[in-house]
Amino acid sequence: MTAATIDPGTVRRMDDAELIALSLDEPEWFSALFDRYGGRIHDYAARRLGNDAAEDIVAETFFVAFRKRSSYDLTRTMARPWLYGIATNLIARHRRTEERYYRTFQRTGVDPLPEPLADTVVTRVAAQGQERRLAGVLRKMPRGDRDVLLLIAWADLTYEEVAAALDLKVGTVRSRLHRARRKARAALEQTASAQEEM
Repeated sequence: MTAATIDPGTVRRMDDAELIALSLDEPEWFSALFDRYGGRIHDYAARRLGNDAAEDIVAETFFVAFRKRSSYDLTRTMARPWLYGIATNLIARHRRTEERYYRTFQRTGVDPLPEPLADTVVTRVAAQGQERRLAGVLRKMPRGDRDVLLLIAWADLTYEEVAAALDLKVGTVRSRLHRARRKARAALEQTASAQEEM
């Protein structure tokens, strides 16, 4: 059976490792992974670098993944951590862009992902100062801590998935996340204290 003759319901029931295995002989099967994860990877990259760079990151992520698919560990049925790991490594190459983005976000308070207008108004009025302070904290945070925090917060990965994505031990993920949360919490508490004094 080829990808062209199989129905979408069957593709939905297949795990990622099965799709990757099939793509070794029939490359068009790999497009199902893009359909599953392309939007999520885009949102993650857009939050880190802005919308303009996100499309490039998504394209590069899936290009790298496609080239490396023969070395994928087929015992891992979910490719999501692998793809986020590739995306995070590519984002690291754009670190200066990311830091400029956070500097701009800190000044303006404008998030790169569009939200419904009503949500935007309420959220921005209530949290603009916190978001700016948090953007400053993210900009200054060591890359390893920032990567762990954002993979958990924005990509919704588990500790184990982050460990697989970044080739770390789960204990290292936990300690980096604890450190990053402590810094973020301190910044938000400072903002809350400053607002109470006004």
